[in-house]
Amino acid sequence: MAQRYTSESPESGESAYSWSLPRGVVVLLGLAAIVVCVAGTRAFSGVVGPTFLALMLTVAVHPFPEWLRRKGFANWLATLVAILVVYAILGTLVLSLVISTARLATILPSYADDFDSVIDNIRKLLTDNGIGQQQIHDLLSKVDASTVLGLIDELLVAVLGIFSNLLFVLVLLLFMAVDASSYSPRMTALVRSRPDIAGAFRSFSSGTRTYLVVSTIFGLIVAVIDAGALWAMGIPLPILWGLLSFITNYIPNIGFVIGLIPPALIALLQGGPTLMIAVIVMYSVVNVIIQSIIQPKFVGDAVGLSVTLTFLSLVFWAWVLGPLGAILAIPLTLMAKALLVDIDPATKWADVLLASGSPPTAEKDADEPPTPEVDVSEEEEVVAGSPRTSKDSPEE
Repeated sequence: MAQRYTSESPESGESAYSWSLPRGVVVLLGLAAIVVCVAGTRAFSGVVGPTFLALMLTVAVHPFPEWLRRKGFANWLATLVAILVVYAILGTLVLSLVISTARLATILPSYADDFDSVIDNIRKLLTDNGIGQQQIHDLLSKVDASTVLGLIDELLVAVLGIFSNLLFVLVLLLFMAVDASSYSPRMTALVRSRPDIAGAFRSFSSGTRTYLVVSTIFGLIVAVIDAGALWAMGIPLPILWGLLSFITNYIPNIGFVIGLIPPALIALLQGGPTLMIAVIVMYSVVNVIIQSIIQPKFVGDAVGLSVTLTFLSLVFWAWVLGPLGAILAIPLTLMAKALLVDIDPATKWADVLLASGSPPTAEKDADEPPTPEVDVSEEEEVVAGSPRTSKDSPEE
């Protein structure tokens, strides 16, 4: 505990002191609390992840029932229609993934001979370039068809694992949608009592909704382009790879690479290196143009997170919640930012460090005219209560 001088009592003439913790101790206690919260979240990731997924779906579709109510729909009917729409979208997505993955499991064994042929060509290429047989054996001994083709299967199983608690998500989504029907009146009451907290929640919901809607739209565009190009190249199961591109579009920074690996491997086994390079070039062009140039312009400042923080949030939430954490990394980070930074005016300074680009106040301050200097002696007279008369005014 640290002792801090605050004031001097006029009656007794004794100095008054208040006790407060040193700032370093406060920081250490805060970090310890964060570690405990993270450990608890990771321990209950099977519940926390689906719960946050249901919350994100509720936030994303919230404007739809509000629009239906303005059109004259009853409150219960607008809520029911919104729930059925979300159920239909999730059901179609999961059913398509299940059917496509089942078809993939039937065709993967047929590529075993093609994989062995690719390994033989690599071994011959290394031998022709002077690499010893022992070195080649050490390099390729752990590479076989079952291992490499199993990576594709494991990736799709991990994607399907996101929806492993689908029934729990659907039930929870029903309850959240019912509660969301009274969200607007609650926020109005919260604005009157705690405007800072209401502003943090509104910023989180609007930013998250913009991110999810824009990512969904551009994810659909990318999925259609990828699936059409793969179909034209003769790659099997183009719809499956299009769905994978759509889902991995929500993963920042490295989602494009994850969605590229399976079709590139299939292209290598089916048509050799030329076809694989064509798939990689096609994915790269689509990713650079749509996901790296066009999409960020539509998202704008809705996310407001630096590139470094975005990547670290991906790594952190994937470690805490698994594959679902990687997909929801940005919304989860926005939620943490709203609860830890935006909710308290005393911590708003952290936005300068967390946001991408230069702070918006810098340009604003540069455009404003300089504040005129005020005579300190005149200010002290006003604060002290002494009336100040103009030199041109006659004295009373």
